[in-house]
Amino acid sequence: MQNAGIEQLGLNWRYLAFDVKPENLQAAVRGAAALQCIGLNLTVPHKLLAMEMMDLHDASAREWGAVNTVRFEGRLGNGEWLPLRMFEERPPDQVRSHGFNTDADAIERSLREDLGVELTGSRVVLLGAGGAGRVAALKLAAEGARELFLVNRTRSKAEAIAEEIANRFPHTAAQVGYPRGDVDLLLNATSLGLAAADPIPVEGAEFSLKQARCVYDMVYRPAETQLLQAARQAGCATANGLGMLLYQGARALEIWSGQPAPVEVMRSALQKHIYGS
Repeated sequence: MQNAGIEQLGLNWRYLAFDVKPENLQAAVRGAAALQCIGLNLTVPHKLLAMEMMDLHDASAREWGAVNTVRFEGRLGNGEWLPLRMFEERPPDQVRSHGFNTDADAIERSLREDLGVELTGSRVVLLGAGGAGRVAALKLAAEGARELFLVNRTRSKAEAIAEEIANRFPHTAAQVGYPRGDVDLLLNATSLGLAAADPIPVEGAEFSLKQARCVYDMVYRPAETQLLQAARQAGCATANGLGMLLYQGARALEIWSGQPAPVEVMRSALQKHIYGS
């Protein structure tokens, strides 16, 4: 996806993947800065850890409390900081890391474009209270969700998010556990569904999928998880997390390049890579 976008923009860059253990993350970020890389993407479990490692936080990182995109910047002689892409002839003497979060906006955009969900005034069930679940919960509240029902295996984590929402977004009634009655959206932010043997992450005795108008699964491989298959059979509108992956990546490329991302080129490359079509 990123290399297709980079090629379309005519940039002499290459996007590479590296496995980095959490205990080596700080050294990896510093090494990338020393090598004068344009930037980084970070995924689980690094997004929360990286918050403490950035020299500067964008408003998006401060708002959602996680970093998934890093832009490296160099300092001019007059003290001004510019993205490293702008230092073509002579490398800067000093480089800093600037952390961003592109996940939250990607969640909202994918829900809106792929499912037609209007979050303002909505009732939402959110499964999972890890890093992805927390960002999703805060974004749903920020967008005006009326009621948010948080479900997590470790209840204390869901309770902590509900308390944070109560303090930051008091217009949203956040509570732990499944609701009664119908909801506009059920969103799965757990990893259940990645493996074929994974159970559906919904307790059937507590909640029926027929109560949900729409079901969104952040898992995108397989294309249709057991949750989405069951939701479709229950008559729900469904979508997987491919759109979220696409939009967070497109925004990251814009942050690095300063140019609009070629979203459809990136979408085509992503679908071909993941689904072979």
